[in-house]
Amino acid sequence: MSPSKARKPKTGGSGRPRPRRAGRAGTTPSIEPGLVAADPFFRAMVNSMRNGVLAITRDGRLAFLNEVASRTLGCRLRASDIGRPYFELLQEAPEMLRILSGAFELSHLPNRAELRLKRSGKVIGYTLAHVRDARDKVIGAAVFFKDLTRVEQLEERERLRDRLAALGEMAAAIAHEVKNPLAGIEVMAGLLKRQLPDSADAHAILNDIIKDAKMANAIVLEVLEFVRPIRLQVERVSLGEILHNAITMAESKVARGAVVVSTSLADDVPEMRGDQYQLRQLFTNLVTNAFEALGGKGHVWIAGERISLDDDGGLGVDGHASSAVVVTVEDDGPGLPGELVDRIFSPFFTTKPQGSGLGLAIVRKIVDAHDGRIDVAPRGGGGTVFRVTLPLAGDSQLFG
Repeated sequence: MSPSKARKPKTGGSGRPRPRRAGRAGTTPSIEPGLVAADPFFRAMVNSMRNGVLAITRDGRLAFLNEVASRTLGCRLRASDIGRPYFELLQEAPEMLRILSGAFELSHLPNRAELRLKRSGKVIGYTLAHVRDARDKVIGAAVFFKDLTRVEQLEERERLRDRLAALGEMAAAIAHEVKNPLAGIEVMAGLLKRQLPDSADAHAILNDIIKDAKMANAIVLEVLEFVRPIRLQVERVSLGEILHNAITMAESKVARGAVVVSTSLADDVPEMRGDQYQLRQLFTNLVTNAFEALGGKGHVWIAGERISLDDDGGLGVDGHASSAVVVTVEDDGPGLPGELVDRIFSPFFTTKPQGSGLGLAIVRKIVDAHDGRIDVAPRGGGGTVFRVTLPLAGDSQLFG
């Protein structure tokens, strides 16, 4: 291009080149509406967050949902679902639907609130915010949330430790005072039996005294075992061997009768690190509980498998898979009323006429000592399912 045809810069009235139009001093230039939402970096950033992000438009359509949000809420959505009515897509999370349905009527939006997802049992903490355009008009709503289930579990463990510390001091003192008289009653009742060999009535009474003394002594020992701190003797253990021994020990405690026990252990379940004695007691208590619920007839299924999960319930921490072993113990007995499910792991709570209420409390204590998790749910068709999740070696902090 010749010099004479070159474009000259636009000038102002003074003849100087006119400067380019910019934003107000100290601010960034304005961005075209919709540019950020379509920007690949923005989407990658939000999808990489460890928190759930969900956004809807004012007319009730899904505008954004990252992977963590989808996984936490249990709603598996596709990219093609963006733009569809959100109330159709979030049917599996009715608690979140209630929050979003009132998002545009609230003047004071909840910040750091919590809710429990009934379907999965997860506890999430959330913040609700309005999305506004350049004219400050509300055009949508966004929810930012995080799975707090682990935090709640840790808090519950701390509360349990505090209760056990106080209970332990009292129980140790009581057990010391009670054990010796109980042993004396049992011994003296045995002596009386030998001195009254021909009295059937006296023998029946003395047998009842000895039986009750033994039961009381067993409860004292169970209380002491419950309040005593667990000091794990960690070693490599075989889950198959532990389950086999647990069934044998359960049969020695409760009459199995005609109960059929089926076991299934996946081939990819490796040896794990744990306390063999404590794990055996854990599963012995669960199997014993099933036998007692069945009353001599029915079926018990015990299964073990290896899974990958993280603190959000999906992939591993920072995207790397974390391994755990899940053991389920289920029966087809009468099951548990829904209102009792949250109480069965509490110390001294029992539905049995002569139970101490410590069997399942000890189970939970052992699971916690192994940094694991235990869940209970009704079984479809009747019965109860206990699900024990234990981290494998190298993942001991999986559940906090």
